[in-house]
Amino acid sequence: MEELKKNGVSPEQDVPEEELSDEMKQKLKELDKESNTVEYTGTWGRIIAIICICFSLFQVYTGFFGVLDAMLQRAVHLSFGISLVYLLCPVKRSWIKGGSVHPLDLFLAILSIIPPVYILLNYQQLILRAGTVTPADTAIGLLGIVMVIEAARRIVGLPIVVVVLCFIAYGFFGPYMPGPLAHRGLSLQQMVGHLFFTTEGVFGIPMGVSSTFIFLFILFGAYLEKTGLGKFFIDIANAIAGWASGGPAKVAVLSSALEGTISGSSVANVVGSGAFTIPMMKKLGYSKNFAGAVEAAASTGGQIMPPVMGAAAFLMAEFVGIPYMEVVKAAVVPALLYFLGVFLGVHFEAKRENLKGTPRSLLPPFGRILKEEGHLAIPLIAIIGLLSSGYTPMRAALAGIVISIATAMLRANTRMTFNDIVDGLIKGARGALGVLIAWAAAGIIIGVVTKTGVGLKLASALVQLSDGSFLLLLFCTMITSLILGMGVPTTANYVITSTIAAPALISLGVPILAAHMFVFYFGIIADITPPVALAAFAGAAISGGNPIRTGINASKLGIAAFIIPYMFVLSPAMLGIDATFLDMVHTTITAVIGMIGVSAAMIGQFVTRAWWIERIVLFAGGLLLIDPSGFTDIVGVAVLVAVGAFQYFRKKRSAEKA
Repeated sequence: MEELKKNGVSPEQDVPEEELSDEMKQKLKELDKESNTVEYTGTWGRIIAIICICFSLFQVYTGFFGVLDAMLQRAVHLSFGISLVYLLCPVKRSWIKGGSVHPLDLFLAILSIIPPVYILLNYQQLILRAGTVTPADTAIGLLGIVMVIEAARRIVGLPIVVVVLCFIAYGFFGPYMPGPLAHRGLSLQQMVGHLFFTTEGVFGIPMGVSSTFIFLFILFGAYLEKTGLGKFFIDIANAIAGWASGGPAKVAVLSSALEGTISGSSVANVVGSGAFTIPMMKKLGYSKNFAGAVEAAASTGGQIMPPVMGAAAFLMAEFVGIPYMEVVKAAVVPALLYFLGVFLGVHFEAKRENLKGTPRSLLPPFGRILKEEGHLAIPLIAIIGLLSSGYTPMRAALAGIVISIATAMLRANTRMTFNDIVDGLIKGARGALGVLIAWAAAGIIIGVVTKTGVGLKLASALVQLSDGSFLLLLFCTMITSLILGMGVPTTANYVITSTIAAPALISLGVPILAAHMFVFYFGIIADITPPVALAAFAGAAISGGNPIRTGINASKLGIAAFIIPYMFVLSPAMLGIDATFLDMVHTTITAVIGMIGVSAAMIGQFVTRAWWIERIVLFAGGLLLIDPSGFTDIVGVAVLVAVGAFQYFRKKRSAEKA
């Protein structure tokens, strides 16, 4: 016990000893806009709860008995979601007094449902006069677009609003744009008609995915949370890695990887697990900036971890035109390499600073955890099995919801009451709002792109900028994706980057899945890339560290995410594209060894502390292994072995002298 106290870690504590201050909690809510909603009490609390329940029941009903026509399904989905956003995300929180909705927010909530209800009531007429937009249609559609943008500002944040407004402006001012970006321009009627009364804009593919199986997966995640699956992940991670050097940091990496399988937000991951893991890391001896960085890098990686991938996996399947499970299979190896990179960074830092883990004797046994909490993983295993066996995502999600409730009943400590089940319906509806509105806003961007053809023009501009150099094109696409992904949630940034940046890669022969995965990775990694590194800012808010330094450390830990996309573009075998099993094994093994070299170089620790020249050599050797050619693999292995041997004998001589 004394050793435990010395390390400052209690393996069985469920909450950190250092409670987050109210001010810090508010900062975290501001960073995680999607969860920053008001909790009403009294009459309004009950009214909003009823709306949420009705929303969830509508989605479950259409999941079981068949969805409505595309436009009708999406219109109902939007009407529920957007009204809840205006009720739960007020203009000013200071206006909320006595637990009542402010009249202005109530008015806007009612106003926001008029456009989608207009579509519901006039659906047949709108079909009959498809392509013809009346003045009434224009007015209603314009109102709908404005309400979507304002809702996005409230629950998603200002960055996506800026991007949306820039694209709308581009649609109107096309004739005045320079060079190849010029187009004849759109009238107000053309713009509104395309963005609001077709399935190319607000009600496009993203909204279609959201209104069907994404909502059900979010509802599934809400019930998994109710069962206590998050605690199970942390307990398992503790049992696996808590004893190792730098144990709590490795626990953070493993638990975030597991939570990422169901979570849809890197910032939410940081807020959820970071409140537990970051204080543990600080007590162990990690600096504030490094502790926050570990959680930020690990939580951001959760967005690239199958099967959910921040809900982007489902959308990618629709955009690319392949089965959902093919996306999941392709994402497995890159995701594991990313977390391996973070894990290695944590390991080398712990070795460099001589940080110990928690004694095995003080950790709960792995077997006991499985016996007491193992049943909580059944729904997750079941849903992966169902998806692999050919079930549609919608049917798999519905089955997952039922299984999660049923398995929770197996033990008294996880058993759900009727109120818990109802609360799951409420949490599921509230949890879906950020994704719903983000995709509605992103639909506006897609609509402008398809109407003006700017996607191909931007692709052409990127190709011209690269001046025929493929690697330079990859670099330019990376920078574009990083910029577009700054401050934008996972799913929305994928929609934006896949629409704007991916076509450039596809035009030069990159496989479509590899191109989409490339821009997706860099859109995600924007969450830990300064200056707008939301996940790093959230980690710093909990650790008390400097946000920029935390972001720099997180970028170093997440270096794999900057390298892996180049790997699977240069060697699509990593994604299973036109590859044999042996090809994938060879690519993966060499990539793993390469990641060891790169991570050691970034931290400055291999066998022992590395000199600056050794760090350069290690980084170069790691990159050589990442290159898929056989010759570079041999040279890379030789370089790492040589540096390792040199450090081993240097360490041995130092020990003998001491």
